[in-house]
Amino acid sequence: MILPDTHALIWYLTLNPRLGPQADRRIQRARVLGDAAFSAISVWEVAILLQKGRLTLTVSALQWRQNLLDAGFSEIPVNGIIAARSIALPDMHDDPADRIIVATALEGHQLITDDHRILNWPGQLNRFPARR
Repeated sequence: MILPDTHALIWYLTLNPRLGPQADRRIQRARVLGDAAFSAISVWEVAILLQKGRLTLTVSALQWRQNLLDAGFSEIPVNGIIAARSIALPDMHDDPADRIIVATALEGHQLITDDHRILNWPGQLNRFPARR
């Protein structure tokens, strides 16, 4: 399963050229095969960014979520295992959304991200650079 980080999802849906061609192809192929997902925490993160004015979209966070579902992405809820694992990530930075997304990816998904703190994290994580 391909799990794009929040910014990679935003770039994918808005056709932002910051999403690299290889990452875009991976997401597109996974979406077509029904193998693309997003963490529910990404919807929370988008809602916060919209509320703070740090992100501008033409839709609300709820509509953004629906657009992901309509595009063939599956939503992965934050459950107790993911929540507990997110706290126990050694040497991971403190951003709670990133910790939950990484903990979600550790369920066997490939994380597509441009976050260098995650790309350089020493833990065992299947990850792919979003700008590639």
